[in-house]
Amino acid sequence: MDTREFFILAFKSLHTNKIRSLLTMLGIIIGVASVILLVSIGTGLQNLVTNQFASLGSNTIYVMPGKVDLRTGPPTMNMSKFEIDDINDLLRGSDVIKEVTPGIAQTGVLTYKGKSTSSEFMGVWENYFTIQNFKVARGDIIRQSDVERSRKVIVLGAKPASELFGDQDPIDAWVTVSDIRYQVKGVLESKGSGGGLGSDIDNRAMFPFTSALRQFNLERPMMLIVTAIDQSSVEQAAEDTKQILGKRLKENDFTVLQQKELLNTITQFLSAITIALGGIAAISLLVGGIGIMNIMLVSVTERTREIGLRKAVGATPKAILLQFLIEAVILSLVGGIIGILLGIAGSLALRAFIQTSVTYWSIFLASGFSALIGIIFGVAPAIRASRLDPIEALRYE
Repeated sequence: MDTREFFILAFKSLHTNKIRSLLTMLGIIIGVASVILLVSIGTGLQNLVTNQFASLGSNTIYVMPGKVDLRTGPPTMNMSKFEIDDINDLLRGSDVIKEVTPGIAQTGVLTYKGKSTSSEFMGVWENYFTIQNFKVARGDIIRQSDVERSRKVIVLGAKPASELFGDQDPIDAWVTVSDIRYQVKGVLESKGSGGGLGSDIDNRAMFPFTSALRQFNLERPMMLIVTAIDQSSVEQAAEDTKQILGKRLKENDFTVLQQKELLNTITQFLSAITIALGGIAAISLLVGGIGIMNIMLVSVTERTREIGLRKAVGATPKAILLQFLIEAVILSLVGGIIGILLGIAGSLALRAFIQTSVTYWSIFLASGFSALIGIIFGVAPAIRASRLDPIEALRYE
């Protein structure tokens, strides 16, 4: 018999027991689809975070209060010791620092006519919007004149504007933060969730820096945001920042974080999660392989007389082994193909809710693993079939 005949016999045998074949493939289908779907979610999340960091500017440096170690967990920030004079010192003391802006970050609730939404409030200068690459969809940004006069104005991110106002124009409306009213001056264009120190960019609302000091009863900036003149100068700008601030502050009083350090830490974390999700999903492939082996062993028992008859008319043990092995591999491959299609379809469907990205390596890994499962778990039943004694097989009832 040539190879083509082996495949024809295998397909005929599987077609004869269609329901059993489908149920046998079910474990492989679920496993392959799960691997592709979960990996696509993890990869999509990585792409989202990377894009968000790029949108905030690759030459951005964050100066945080206290000692922050991204390798040991989320930042735990001490009381800030920054002063506004530090900004002038940084600008005068370095040739590669382009701009510096102070920042205040607090969470709270925005209220408008009975509607409310949680938001992250930022106290900022005018240059904050340039440094973070924010663009206005409606109205205007916080101007330095608003800061100097401590005006009660606010610029809303896309999310709080949508949740409070829907399709209405929020410009000049008055919103309330902790019983203090602010007039909406502008609405920012959407950047998408994620990015920046783990916060939701679209869920921010910006006050003038001086108004935020009064709102939250503070006396100094909570952070400083520095930009280098270009991407190649980021390392030097970070070093200059450490040296200039180090003249007044102690080493443990502040931490200088580059955008790429934040991105690398988050990317490594998300990569580990993606691999873990893929590994968990791959367990179902092993379950599917065990299912294939069990069904093939049952098939060998059911077809004992057929095996004995084939051997009696000249079929070699190798031919018997190859026939059952091909059946097991076909079950795995067909199940793998169906699983791939379902995984891709599921990933595309999820894009309506979250960002996903199907990777070629996940497809190759899942399909290759499914084929390997068929070979590994198909060997034992195939060997058992090939070793049956033809005389005893023909007597089997």
